[in-house]
Amino acid sequence: MKSHSLNVLVPASLAVAVLSLSACSQQASKQGTIKSKPSTSTKTYYVETQKQQPKQVVFQQQVRPQTSPKQVPHRQTTSQQQVRRPVVQAPRPQAPGGDVAELYGIGDKIFKNETGGRIDQLTHWNLREDFASMGIGHFTWYPANRKQRYGNTFPGLLDYLKQNGVQLPQWIQKARFEGAPWRTREELMRAKNTPQVKQFSQLLYNTRHLQAKYIMDRAMRAMPKLVKTTPPHLRGLVANNLNAVANSLGGRYVLVDYTNFKGEGLSRSGGYKGQNWGLLQVLEEMRPSRPGPQALNEFADASMRVLERRVRNSDPRRNERKWLPGWRNRTNTYRNPI
Repeated sequence: MKSHSLNVLVPASLAVAVLSLSACSQQASKQGTIKSKPSTSTKTYYVETQKQQPKQVVFQQQVRPQTSPKQVPHRQTTSQQQVRRPVVQAPRPQAPGGDVAELYGIGDKIFKNETGGRIDQLTHWNLREDFASMGIGHFTWYPANRKQRYGNTFPGLLDYLKQNGVQLPQWIQKARFEGAPWRTREELMRAKNTPQVKQFSQLLYNTRHLQAKYIMDRAMRAMPKLVKTTPPHLRGLVANNLNAVANSLGGRYVLVDYTNFKGEGLSRSGGYKGQNWGLLQVLEEMRPSRPGPQALNEFADASMRVLERRVRNSDPRRNERKWLPGWRNRTNTYRNPI
């Protein structure tokens, strides 16, 4: 969700077009220098530094025709087709900037990254964890009275779904305030084949693109805070690298997915041995980059260096090294996201 003066190139026809995402548009006060560049469209986010002058984080994307949700098919796996689908009236989310095709693409990528594209993995509980992992983003959901080390993020998603017209089952509405209804991983594993949990997994699948909008909004709100939270001597590097990734084709997926994957990294007291592993730490770890393949490859490399540092700092008894192959597969998707 985070300035001294920075001029940016935008097409003349879009000189006054500032992305209408509320948290970011409230930061906007000035526009960059205008020069014609007809081959791209520009989306602008604002970040701040202690100098309190506008620095713009610019999102450039290839111009695409507007695509309705019906024009973006999703291929189902055999396991998905075998699940009986109750009708869920999920509203069609509107992507920031109106690029619905991009929103749906990001949602489907996150769904595949977190669950392998399996509906039954939308209600999950990882080994040796003390919370359930729910939805396409595997949001954390703790049972009642359980210490919430990583934050309890699924109730916030439930509120968002309800606010957007999704009718939640009564048992879920009750559990939203009481905590996850399963005390252990074994309890959830036993319940996964019940009609109740199967239907809820299907609801989470049917609302996956609304969840993607929730994830995207969270990531975009974090952008202005990234530079502000950075130590002064790294502020220019972080702003440059954030712009570089944002201006690369597919860069929004990279920023949104990693934020959902490992968080913003805004807390300097989090992580292991005082070292966090969120988006901010990756931007600080990156070498200075330019938009395009260089920025995406450098982001992928830096993210793995940050995650390997996390493993070195972790308690060996947790055996976090076992996750590195999967993490490497995921970060490699950042090299060619489109």
